[in-house]
Amino acid sequence: MCYNGGMKSRSQFVCQQCGAVYTKWVGQCTNCSAWNSLVEQIVESESAKKTALEKGKMSGKKLNFVKLKSVEPSDAKARLKTGFKDLDVVLGGGVLMGSVSLLAGQPGIGKSTLLMQICAEVAKNHNILYISGEESAGQVKLRAERLGAGSAKNSEHLNFAASTSGNDIAKTIETGEFNLVIVDSIQTLAMDEISSAPGTVSQVTNCGNLIIRAAKATDTAVIIVGHVTKDGTLAGPKVLEHLVDVVLSFEGDRYGGFKTVRAVKNRFGSTNEVAIFEMMEKGLKEVQNPSAALLAERTNTDGSVILATLEGNRPILVEIQALATPSNFGYPKRTASGFDINRLNLLIAVIERRTKLKLSDKDIFINVVGGLKLNDSAADLAVCMAIASAVAGRKLGEEYVVFGEVGLGGEIRSAFRADQRIAEAKKLGFLHAIGPATVKDKFVVPAKDLRETLIRYVK
Repeated sequence: MCYNGGMKSRSQFVCQQCGAVYTKWVGQCTNCSAWNSLVEQIVESESAKKTALEKGKMSGKKLNFVKLKSVEPSDAKARLKTGFKDLDVVLGGGVLMGSVSLLAGQPGIGKSTLLMQICAEVAKNHNILYISGEESAGQVKLRAERLGAGSAKNSEHLNFAASTSGNDIAKTIETGEFNLVIVDSIQTLAMDEISSAPGTVSQVTNCGNLIIRAAKATDTAVIIVGHVTKDGTLAGPKVLEHLVDVVLSFEGDRYGGFKTVRAVKNRFGSTNEVAIFEMMEKGLKEVQNPSAALLAERTNTDGSVILATLEGNRPILVEIQALATPSNFGYPKRTASGFDINRLNLLIAVIERRTKLKLSDKDIFINVVGGLKLNDSAADLAVCMAIASAVAGRKLGEEYVVFGEVGLGGEIRSAFRADQRIAEAKKLGFLHAIGPATVKDKFVVPAKDLRETLIRYVK
């Protein structure tokens, strides 16, 4: 610690993953367990000076307040339509003027493509500024032409700037010249007053604060792109997610399959909606009937079961595939694509304990067709039946869809929004659903116990 007149400066070490502060450097953050994430920062503070509170004086002024009943609801403000019907639903009706949204996803998933297609639609009637801290004007121009954003209809309203200065971007937003501003990405920005590198906790937090204040002051809609870590969580401080109005998560396989956009946080709408996309040559395209697309190439073999699941509030029929092979080693292998591996191990234990199937000498592989990632507890019964079908070498009838949660005692428990699952199955021509006995519908064949269900339907 060094002293300079009446001022003193000291060093502190800040974790770049969670923002925890330490007085000395350590190899691993004890708060978030990240390794080599601490960066030194200089903190200046006044010494030997009485505070204003000690003097009995306080800064500030009385706030101007209004009656809550006289406030115009946010929904009454104009919303910018993105050109994607389902994405507008996810956002609560479109991009609200004055809102700040954060879009996060894996590298190469299609974030810049999605934003450029939104620009192509919004720029038909509104002024847009696309700010990139990662790409040049030539690179963005090529993408715009490929996606149709450079046509005569919107070229006059679509503007571009390359900058990594948080101060300059906030000042530009404060002019109020633009209805929508895209910032790609927050991890590349830096403030002049902070000496740390771009992407650090202090830079991301303070740049985010600057942009948000400018957006609220001028009623400008802002969409910020955020990076993610290798485990899929948003990179940088968690406080950024609290500051913005909407947090969108862009998920899926970057090399193929369906991609989904869901709202992790939404101050203006529901977080239960989801938009499903497919990457085409001309950009992202909404999938209007994902169930039909997922089942189009299906062949009814052993280990194949159709699950009636939910993606947000949208019912979807998806194929669950299972493969069982003799284990060549002492410890059997369990692999799952699109399904939680810990949940799979639990279900295998339930099958071994509650039925007569022996799985300890078999490698088991589970695949959710289409690249979807299931977080639905009602997928349990379909996974169990797919495993039993693969092990026994027997098929489930083509007329059945399956849903239901499996308890540790082998009982079949109720599923959320069973009526929507049933309606989707009927629409695609299925005759019956194997589901919980609590569902009172003639379409559903009641299943109370896992062992009895496997004996009766896996033939």
